[in-house]
Amino acid sequence: MDSDAFSFPHPVAVMVSGTGRHLDHLAQLASAGELPLDIRLCLSSREGVGALDHAKRWNIPSQVPDAGRELTPEVYGELIFRTLEAAGVQTLILAGFLRFLPIPEAWENRGWNIHPSLLPAFGGPGFYGHHVHEAVLKRGCKVSGCTVHYVDNIFDNGPILVQRTCEVLDDDNEDTLAARVFAEELEAYPEAIRKHLQIH
Repeated sequence: MDSDAFSFPHPVAVMVSGTGRHLDHLAQLASAGELPLDIRLCLSSREGVGALDHAKRWNIPSQVPDAGRELTPEVYGELIFRTLEAAGVQTLILAGFLRFLPIPEAWENRGWNIHPSLLPAFGGPGFYGHHVHEAVLKRGCKVSGCTVHYVDNIFDNGPILVQRTCEVLDDDNEDTLAARVFAEELEAYPEAIRKHLQIH
């Protein structure tokens, strides 16, 4: 897609479920003029998470739609995308978001997700956070990393935008490996965003 088709700064929403480290990092880069993002919304699947504190610190409006998880996935998805469109959001950034979100046809290739493994390895239902790193270590992998991909209606599927790798050390545990992979994630997400927007 031609970069002329995008508005800049590019209006996005970030969807979270936990600490919000990616939200904080992307907001830093946007504030410094290093990423042309206008983060218009933070949508969380849970109340009381650190990501909401980051959103408040960066003056990003935040919501927790269906905090009680009473809605079906289909109704939840309709609510989310109505909310995004009302805010003028053009692209969705999933950053540690741990709830299934049905993607309507109009939003194909307009959402990104980051996963802490080299997909398609160690992806799919149940593979998130330390569960991924535990599986990598149990398998005896010598290399791990992260993947940024477009979101579709299958967990950890979708076309891949960026992958970055790191070594798995003999004395690694889940925490040390997670830290090394996350360092690569902090490089991968901005790289993928620039690639998508064709900014070089």
